[in-house]
Amino acid sequence: MDGISGQPGHGVPDAPGRTHEPGRDPRAKRRRRGRSEQGGPRQGGGVWRLPRRLGSLLRVRSLAGQVFLLQLAVVVLLVAATLVAMVAQARRDSMADARNRTLTAAQTFANSPGIVAALNGPNPAAVLQPRAEAARKAAGVDAIIVYRLDGTALTHSDPHQVGKHVIGPYAEAATGKPFTKTFQGSLGLAVISAVPVKAPDGSVAAIVSVPVTVGKVHGRVNRQLPVLFGGTATALVIAAGGAGLVSRRLRRLTHGLGPVEMTRMYDHHEAVLHAVREGVLIIGGDGRLLLANDEARRLLDLSADAERCHVTDLGLGEDLAELLASGRPATDEVYLAAGRLLAVSNRPTAPHGPVGSAVTLRDTTELWALSGRADAARARLKLLYDASVRIGTTLDVKRTAEELADVAVPRFADVVTVELLDAVLHGEESSAAATRATEMRRTAVAGLNADDLLYPVGELIRFIPGHPVSAAMTGGRSVLVRELSTSDGWRAQHPERAQRILDHGIDSLLVVPLQARGVVLGMVSFWRTSDSLSFEDEDVSFAEELAARAAVCVDNARRYTREHTTAVTLQNSLLPRALPEQSALTVAYRYLPAQAGVGGDWFDVIPLSGTRVALVVGDVVGHGLHAAATMGRLRTAVLNFASLDMPTEELLSRLDELVAQIDAEEAAAEEDEQAMITGATCQYAVYDPTSGRLVLATAGHPGPAVVHPDGTVTFPQVPISPPLGLGAGLPVESVELTVPEGSQLVLYTDGLIEDRDRDLDVGLEALRDALTGPARTPQATCAAVMEAMLPDRPRDDIALLVARTLRLAPEQVAEWNVTCDPAAVAPVRTACARKLTQWGLEQLAFSAELILSELITNAIRYGTEPIGVRLLRTVPISGSATGTLILEVSDSSSTSPRLRRANVTDEGGRGLFLVAQFAERWGTRYTPTGKVIWTEQPLDGGTTETEGLGEILLDQWDNTTL
Repeated sequence: MDGISGQPGHGVPDAPGRTHEPGRDPRAKRRRRGRSEQGGPRQGGGVWRLPRRLGSLLRVRSLAGQVFLLQLAVVVLLVAATLVAMVAQARRDSMADARNRTLTAAQTFANSPGIVAALNGPNPAAVLQPRAEAARKAAGVDAIIVYRLDGTALTHSDPHQVGKHVIGPYAEAATGKPFTKTFQGSLGLAVISAVPVKAPDGSVAAIVSVPVTVGKVHGRVNRQLPVLFGGTATALVIAAGGAGLVSRRLRRLTHGLGPVEMTRMYDHHEAVLHAVREGVLIIGGDGRLLLANDEARRLLDLSADAERCHVTDLGLGEDLAELLASGRPATDEVYLAAGRLLAVSNRPTAPHGPVGSAVTLRDTTELWALSGRADAARARLKLLYDASVRIGTTLDVKRTAEELADVAVPRFADVVTVELLDAVLHGEESSAAATRATEMRRTAVAGLNADDLLYPVGELIRFIPGHPVSAAMTGGRSVLVRELSTSDGWRAQHPERAQRILDHGIDSLLVVPLQARGVVLGMVSFWRTSDSLSFEDEDVSFAEELAARAAVCVDNARRYTREHTTAVTLQNSLLPRALPEQSALTVAYRYLPAQAGVGGDWFDVIPLSGTRVALVVGDVVGHGLHAAATMGRLRTAVLNFASLDMPTEELLSRLDELVAQIDAEEAAAEEDEQAMITGATCQYAVYDPTSGRLVLATAGHPGPAVVHPDGTVTFPQVPISPPLGLGAGLPVESVELTVPEGSQLVLYTDGLIEDRDRDLDVGLEALRDALTGPARTPQATCAAVMEAMLPDRPRDDIALLVARTLRLAPEQVAEWNVTCDPAAVAPVRTACARKLTQWGLEQLAFSAELILSELITNAIRYGTEPIGVRLLRTVPISGSATGTLILEVSDSSSTSPRLRRANVTDEGGRGLFLVAQFAERWGTRYTPTGKVIWTEQPLDGGTTETEGLGEILLDQWDNTTL
């Protein structure tokens, strides 16, 4: 029993004649490694690759892939469990078989005939060993060992162990009880059975032990494992293939959707079927209804068994059934079904699904009604917008009324009439009495072709108290007459005309007051014919809104008319009404106010002493009454300064001071120095026909143009000073030119050459082109310039002044130098009388000699040399006026004589009084070298009697005020 107990060198034999030691077989290890390295379809680093289609099924995102994996896992678990169970069962069966086999073999050999005799024989080992080997081979066990009770082995699988003493658990068998045990020996787990050999007397003669290792027992089971695993693998492949086919079918049916998507799609499906308030139909390619949600069943009134029926059998309208059956794409096409207006949209389901169409239905019955009202409201809003754009394009009251009538026909009314108060038409404010009056003038009519049907435009209409217009005027509210035939007040206004209106088909009237700032300006009447719907209450609010917008425009036009009329009246009173008579220039002018209204441009022609003439052109920034009033103040100032014979530069300096003072006064009143700056420019020129000299100065104004007799045009270089009011004490410079006789001086304001779309240089070149050419009269020159330069819509005033220069002939001038001696007076007086006789002015000789004597005597007494005398005879340009005789006495003194009352005891001081009495005008003019005292007498002044002279002198000692 040494091999059974696991002692060294005494293991249980594994094969006849060889014992098996524990450990691994190197050849078996190499065979396993060889299979691992060479066998099987391994790829890329030992990773097994699944087939492509199987990989697509294993995508766990889809429901099909998850089902496949679940089925495959279940199959694998079932097969694995079955395999384990089968192997375990096979091992249990093999162990049981090993127990039975060893026990049977031991009992058989222990009870075999002759075993007792052999035991009692001389050499029991020799007899029993062959028999034990034969029995071992026959039984398929590892060994049949016969032991004596003292442990001596009589038989053994290893012959060298025969006769040796072994130790084993034989106590139980020695008592006569057979046993079978499993224990761990040197060769591993083993099963051993021991049976006693009994002598004839019943005593135990020996023990038969039959061992078999579990490895050997399991070896038979292991030889069956390949077949078992092969069957299992085949079953697994078949099961996986079936699961794959099922999953592939499921994947095709679910379109690769996952569980979340499938759940969401089911929820959506339920929502579409039961919760969506829009009808949904799914129709197959054969025209049969596949699906209808609850809303579609309600809208189409479908029966419960409508599905799977053909659409033509659902009781729908012919047009709708034709659309559903044809599958034609449609978008929001309206059909009548079950008493409802349905907006139907049809879309094919392919390629996203099987051939068929998906239909959506929306109930638009109420929407169409609302849409009609919305369209009407939208049209009225559009009409109000158009009215805000089209009404009030001009600041003309009549035109604004016409625009109101035109915009309302035919979009709101068939005929529109507008009546305004006369005061409104003239730009006046409507008084309280006027707003209660029912007498208005028809201003506009639109939408009517018959001339004799309504009162014509321009007629003054007095509405009777019962008329709708009178009711609206007195009540200040709209009046609606749905049926004109029932309005007695309207018919009573003019029965015959009213009947013609009814016969024409006009049967509804809406009268709305035109009110602005709480004042009624007039009435607008909206008329509709029988072809249109009668006016309703909802039309009243719209008409009032339209009338309110128009009334604001009418009131603006009225106020503009008033302001424009006032400004025009003021300007006409401030601008020259006629050019003064003078003999130095032939003058023509043009004045054009801006489109925005009257502005502050002005011009002037001022006769000065010594036949000189001043030309003035100025511009006040802005438009309206303020600009016109400022222009009048400046023009008056220029006239006053010019009457003092100031030099051009001094006059503009004084004018600059005046404008600065005006700005300071207005800024102090308004507390805003920036907003009230006047902003003005001025150009002042003085022409002397005796010498042809032109002295010119300008303050912020464009320089003049000179058209020479040969037709060439030049723009003289003139020193430019700042605009008036901005000089800040800077001196004004002037320039002196000599202008040939027959030249034209062209003075203008900046509105002629400057424009928003034209540069200054371009304007000057255009003016040059307009002036260049053959000789023309000043009137023709003005016409040519305005035609060439006038913009379509002038944004600024334009003032143009054209003057052709004239010269005094040498025979019209006489000059003498006088020595500072009283005796020189008589010769000069005699020479003057002789010259007057040559000119045919003998009737003026006495007065002229008297005036000349007084002036020369004063110059000799109070003045300084040199003293000069000049006699001028002017010839009027127009034949209606008379000429003038001018006497001038000059000296180098700057003192100026003045007219005063002489005391009783004074011996002198009455000479200037005589001069003032015999001369029409007289005055003093300062020159750079002194002064000139001048007088003017008309050539038709007649003779002066000497008797009258005595009375005049005696009056000086009475109460005559000088």
